[in-house]
Amino acid sequence: MRRPVARKLSVLAVSAAVVSVGATAPPSASAPQKVPVAVGYGGAVASVDLDASSAGIEVLKKGGNAVDAAVATAAALGVTEPYSSGIGGGGYFVYYDAESRKVHTIDGRETAPLTADANLFTENGQPLAFADAVSSGLAVGTPGTPATWATALDRWGTRGLGTVLKPAERIARDGFTVDDTFRAQTALNETRFRYFPDTAELFLPNGALPVVGSTFKNPDLARTYKELGRKGVDAIYRGGLGDEIVDTVNNPPVDPASGWNARPGQLSEKDLAAYRAKSQAPTKTSYRGLGVYSIAPSSSGGTTVGEALNILENTDLSKADDVRYLHRYIEASRIAFADRGRWVGDPAFEDVPTKGLLSQSYADQRAALIKDDAVLTSPVAPGDPRDPGSTGTPAPTTYEGENTTHLTVADKWGNVVSYTLTIEQTGGSGITVPGRGFLLNNELTDFSFVPANPAVHDPNLPGPGKRPRSSISPTIVLDQHNKPVVALGSPGGATIITTVLQTLTQVVDRGVPLVDAIAAPRASQRNQTTTELEPALFNSESRTKLEALGHGFRLNAEIGAATGVQRLPNGKWLAAAETVRRGGGSAQVVYPAP
Repeated sequence: MRRPVARKLSVLAVSAAVVSVGATAPPSASAPQKVPVAVGYGGAVASVDLDASSAGIEVLKKGGNAVDAAVATAAALGVTEPYSSGIGGGGYFVYYDAESRKVHTIDGRETAPLTADANLFTENGQPLAFADAVSSGLAVGTPGTPATWATALDRWGTRGLGTVLKPAERIARDGFTVDDTFRAQTALNETRFRYFPDTAELFLPNGALPVVGSTFKNPDLARTYKELGRKGVDAIYRGGLGDEIVDTVNNPPVDPASGWNARPGQLSEKDLAAYRAKSQAPTKTSYRGLGVYSIAPSSSGGTTVGEALNILENTDLSKADDVRYLHRYIEASRIAFADRGRWVGDPAFEDVPTKGLLSQSYADQRAALIKDDAVLTSPVAPGDPRDPGSTGTPAPTTYEGENTTHLTVADKWGNVVSYTLTIEQTGGSGITVPGRGFLLNNELTDFSFVPANPAVHDPNLPGPGKRPRSSISPTIVLDQHNKPVVALGSPGGATIITTVLQTLTQVVDRGVPLVDAIAAPRASQRNQTTTELEPALFNSESRTKLEALGHGFRLNAEIGAATGVQRLPNGKWLAAAETVRRGGGSAQVVYPAP
């Protein structure tokens, strides 16, 4: 059932604006407050953090565009959300150009060393335990975030790197206020942070957890940003800072008294010099007459969200009750994840059937598996988009760390950025580059340590210079005139895919305002025996009714932390972020509507 929805979304946007203004808009542009929704003119920024969103708004106010503001916001998140992002990591950047009305993307994923092979995470023929691998040099991939920033600014920005790094440099130098989330994330990592003296010195001031309400300063990172602004990212990929990263990875500065075996990595100056952030075409899916654009492999986000939307295309979710809506959404997710696990990897190494995974005819074939009175048994067998009707061997979904951060930006010209960046799990590898103020990623643990199913080729095994599969799903939705409707994304490891899918269907199909769709309780099915539910759904009547159909559930206290922007009539933008998750997010606009 294909129904045009552009007019409905326009009405929804106006309704959301009327509700939001006055209730939650910042009281003044000079003193922004942390609020989850803002409406106004001149551009918008939404992130998890007040200081980071303010950095982006500062750049927009000074005439920068969405790309300039996105890099400024990301750099600030490297200060205030250092356990989720930073120049020691990577990510995926999706950009809508208002002049050409086209979407472009950058794959800034980290890469394995050129010496890596499929046995990177095995010892004596056995896979390492995740806990042994994560806090080690072995887990660290070649960082892609600095190259992503430079590539985006060179192609589409209007300001230089040094200019857009200034707000983040200032925050790092002068400090930011510690909140409950920052302290809790530090506490979560305290044991392993103490393995590494440089990390402990930075994030455990005076040997203790940072105090909520105190000012946290990172002068080392301020100096690093200043150097990058002056020398450019070649300081990392061909310079002295890169040498320091290599030495840290290959000789992890561990406290001998800790007894921790911080296995050395294999990173080299050659790996850094060879790194490129890839400019590539986005994925595109048609859904309810809208164009849904996202990131293509090496991330599985665009293909998996797109396939699930195609599976749902012929179900009228607008008229379904909550139970049928959730049932259909869960089953579509289950099937799409089965195909993701079988087919998606780094396309430089794997033959990924991206076109087939996103074809409506293939989705229709897969959708025929869904019944309204029964539940599929996980793991569901993958299909084969190149051989319709055939099925493969079921395989479980491998583990993926659940931290990351997402930001969404729009400017007064109508350009939009949806950008997700990460150092993998909370705290990354736990290893800080001495004197530099940033953590290194543990992104290589997103590879399969051994094949998910020994009888079937696993497209996500390590390889030389290979990018591990990701679930990052920065998304931009365009109307029939190729103008932006909404853009969004989320952190959360493999739950990113389901968070983006659920939020999109709530907005597009269910008519839910963006901020409410972001705040809604989430379900996440990833071709596993049970579906994760947040507390509000876990304790609901819908869960009982779904269990009667055969669904099984387990509790997850918090899934994702999305942000988004929505284009409103007459040049207005709506920015939206979380209301509660991670302490709530920060939505800001340049000029709040009166």
